[in-house]
Amino acid sequence: MTFLRELLAAILGVLISFMIMFFVFVAIGSVLSSSLMEDEKIVVKNNTVLVLKFEDLVKDYAPASDDPLAQILGLEEKRLGLDQILNAIDNAKYDDNILGISIESLILRAGMAQVQEIREKLYEFKESGKFITAYADVYEQKNFYLSSVADSVYVNPVGMIDFRGLAGEILFFKDFQDKYGVKMEVIRHGKYKSAVEPFLANEMSEANREQTEAFLQSIWTEMIDDMSESRDIEKKQLNYIADELLARSPKLAIENKMVNREMYKDEYVKVLKQLGGLAEDAQLNSVSIKNYISTGKGRIFNNASDRIAVIYAQGEIMYGKGDENYIGPELIIKSLKKARKDKRVKAIVLRVNSPGGSALASDIIWREIEITKKDKPVIVSMGNLAASGGYYISCNADKIIADPMTITGSIGVFGMIPNISEFADRIGINAEQVGTNRRSLDYSLFEPMTEDFYNVTKEGIERVYTTFVSKVAKGRNMTFEEVDRIAQGRVWTGEQALNNGLVDELGGLEDAIKSAAKMADIQEYRIRSYPDYKKEFKDMFSGPMLKMKNDILLSEIGQENLKIYKQMKQFGEWKGIQTRLPFLIEIK
Repeated sequence: MTFLRELLAAILGVLISFMIMFFVFVAIGSVLSSSLMEDEKIVVKNNTVLVLKFEDLVKDYAPASDDPLAQILGLEEKRLGLDQILNAIDNAKYDDNILGISIESLILRAGMAQVQEIREKLYEFKESGKFITAYADVYEQKNFYLSSVADSVYVNPVGMIDFRGLAGEILFFKDFQDKYGVKMEVIRHGKYKSAVEPFLANEMSEANREQTEAFLQSIWTEMIDDMSESRDIEKKQLNYIADELLARSPKLAIENKMVNREMYKDEYVKVLKQLGGLAEDAQLNSVSIKNYISTGKGRIFNNASDRIAVIYAQGEIMYGKGDENYIGPELIIKSLKKARKDKRVKAIVLRVNSPGGSALASDIIWREIEITKKDKPVIVSMGNLAASGGYYISCNADKIIADPMTITGSIGVFGMIPNISEFADRIGINAEQVGTNRRSLDYSLFEPMTEDFYNVTKEGIERVYTTFVSKVAKGRNMTFEEVDRIAQGRVWTGEQALNNGLVDELGGLEDAIKSAAKMADIQEYRIRSYPDYKKEFKDMFSGPMLKMKNDILLSEIGQENLKIYKQMKQFGEWKGIQTRLPFLIEIK
């Protein structure tokens, strides 16, 4: 009888599982079909204005999602690919249905180098003779920088422009460690290698302050140069406006030529109609950049047989497979091999947007690039970040092209290990160790770091630093001493890196692609993007679960505390010797 009961229960369990799976697949099919129907409904009509809002996260590469579960639960982070945005603006330039572009972004979720590339593409769009205007209730600094490319800039009568210069903020945790007895043991090489500084001191070192001020000033100078040209305002005057906050109200902003007029949104619509040559009662159509991309305008089509492969390396560098959010050797190597073996691919562009990470993973990727460039030209295009490990995987390319606002360099190494020995003593925990040899126990977080362990680890740090500098010297045709002088973990912008020999040219992704075509001696070509991100079924649950966890944490502890929690968690997850950007800094 017991056996029969268990058998029936097992059969019932299987049936329920099949029913759940059936409904899941029905839901997935529903999401996919509704998505296709939405795409079919989007038609770019005559007399249409292309609206740039950029509410979604801008990533260098954002291929279509293959995670239907996240779509069903509404937990997938919305994002746009920079390549798609640039292509869409390029297509709009020649699209007879597009009258012009209206920039209407309140929050711009993109890095400074990405914004500069979009801005440059908008400059090219102006060559068509079509208009570009901008409107916002409030302009934050990064958004105003983008919007300043417009022919005219408008603001809500009760709005404002936040224009005050760049600033950075770094959190320090030494007092926290001393108070609670939970700390990070740090070993590093490079006086500017300050990723670990928040655990060693309560305030910023002079070396760190020097490099932070230098790269902030370099980025600000680039912004001022661009805005001075587009708004026809002297650079000195722009800095005076920032110092005195002379754009804090619409009237002040108009007086100082930062904006053209103040008006409400309905009045702005009338301006758009006038610019488009339409009557006041005529129908003005609009399409968002996201919907415009979905119609196929996010791609450039041609029938060329030759190809340029663009391999996107975005995120932290970690040992493992890799995905859309972090760089793993497995996926990058697979992409390099595919591009190398494809006879249609004549050159490769590696687009790097990374603060660095694992030294081992960086070196493995470096080796594959060394093999690849023997067969085909490899050009690196640097995005927002190509620092430390991000520079490591770039340094041996045939050519390196960086955006002026790229943050790069940071040629330095560190190791960081958590230690709770003082905390354990306070709460009455004692750990005893037993081993067969003198160094059987490598390290215990319950015991203070020994001098012997420090020396062995320091030796490893120095070895990796020497290897890093040597590879940079070889790749950049410099001596070890020349690289060492500009290394030490020091961060540079793309503009500064050009001057000290770490990059070859300034430019964006499209410049790198053109350079690759020139090196391969081809005129007509298609772009093939890598990697191919494909999730296994078991991985489809990880994204939604992580999103739910973050949402719960945010509601419980608030945005600022969540930021601190994430930084502490991230520091604790760094394993092995790191080649990583020398700090976590928020630019405001």
